Amino acid sequence: MEFIVLKNDLIDKLQRVSNVIVQRSTLPVLANVLLEAKDGSLSMTTTDLEIRLSARLDAEVSVPGRTTMPAKTFLLMVKGLPGEKIKMSCDSSHHMRIETENSSYNLFGLAPDDFPEVAPFSPLRRFTVKQDELVRLLSRIGYAASTDESRKMLNGVLFSVKEGAFTAVATDGKRLALVEKVVEGFTGDDGQAIVPSKSVMEVQRLFSGGNEDVSIEFGAAQACFSMSGRSLYSKLIDGSYPNYRQVIPTSFSNKIELQSDVFSGALQRISNVVSESNGHVKFTVANNSITMKAASSDIGEGFEKINVSYSKPEEISLSFNPLFVLAPFKHLDADKVILQLNDGYNPVALSCGDGFLYVLMPMRNK
Repeated sequence: MEFIVLKNDLIDKLQRVSNVIVQRSTLPVLANVLLEAKDGSLSMTTTDLEIRLSARLDAEVSVPGRTTMPAKTFLLMVKGLPGEKIKMSCDSSHHMRIETENSSYNLFGLAPDDFPEVAPFSPLRRFTVKQDELVRLLSRIGYAASTDESRKMLNGVLFSVKEGAFTAVATDGKRLALVEKVVEGFTGDDGQAIVPSKSVMEVQRLFSGGNEDVSIEFGAAQACFSMSGRSLYSKLIDGSYPNYRQVIPTSFSNKIELQSDVFSGALQRISNVVSESNGHVKFTVANNSITMKAASSDIGEGFEKINVSYSKPEEISLSFNPLFVLAPFKHLDADKVILQLNDGYNPVALSCGDGFLYVLMPMRNK
């Protein structure tokens, strides 16, 4: 095998597929990246047996072939090389010679025959979403998925399609984040699937930085996200997702418009005096304002007040973990957010009119 590639293009694609590399495994080849050079391109593939990532770049291929290289070492080596182009050649023992104008290295690989093949995949449903939109909507909800391994079904994001409408949901039982949109080119049967959180993070990394169509396909046990030159296969979480609709109030008696930067800025400041283990911030809605109060016996205390449009005589008090309230603001690009609530005991919601909804259960006031 022999080929020439642009260094920066190689580094970019190699970084996109390197996050699933397994350093310690009974299968040593899982620490390697599969390289396949043919037909004017070089494809690179990695897998941890749950996720399979592939990226392709242009290459001047003089001798086609396949091999595997230790991914982390390979990436470190090419990042440090001078020049714009890199020439690589591999012999039958899978020893790779890596050359630039004034540098030359040999890197020892493993036979590609030991690299796991992609599992057979038969899609049941398919639709497309633009790259930037896919990354945007997943970043808006992924943080709300549970990390509790005893609740396996919540350790991922639910992808549901019904009559051409796509809904993605993440929840940990205390909060719920949801996005909805109409999708392009839907084919197949309505249905839903749970994609592991790790795979969702890799989708965001792999497909960031563009506006091409990403094809999203779901089979009985796998999902596939793909576009020209990149693909991700992921196993699905087996089981039924809880009925998330039943935790969303059917109506709200109060809707308050918030300036995102003003509200989140005040909350960020007051969260600095809150204990991470069991801290809370008390919110009081009254007299055209929202006040925030927090105190910690070993840190300090704080008070913030922001002006809002709320002139009802009823005062509403609620307590929240401030990090849970702040979480969506780190991923929203909306100047204004609508706070919806009924009283101090039932769930509240944050929305911004574009299909995003965040539902949070208040803590008991202390």
